[in-house]
Amino acid sequence: MKAKKNDWVRIHSIVLNVGERAESLPEDTKKVPLEMWDKGFLLDDEAEIGQEVEIETYIGRKVKGKLIEINPYYKHDFGKSVPELLYIGRQAREILRK
Repeated sequence: MKAKKNDWVRIHSIVLNVGERAESLPEDTKKVPLEMWDKGFLLDDEAEIGQEVEIETYIGRKVKGKLIEINPYYKHDFGKSVPELLYIGRQAREILRK
């Protein structure tokens, strides 16, 4: 799938490699690179997943990185419905009315 100019995309880049990180960091943190994921509008005419691209974020910053997703969206949720919680608002109003 190809992204076209002005498509909403997500990119990834390495901000600092392992040897470039501050010495004052905890040992486990120093062992991994500092990574960045960002979303924005594609500035290149077109691109495929894995290519280096430039984007303009929603607030106008221009950032470069590897294209990892086209039209990204949130994939999390708040879990299954808990029946006991469905009635709390009604019960609270009833208590407050008394």
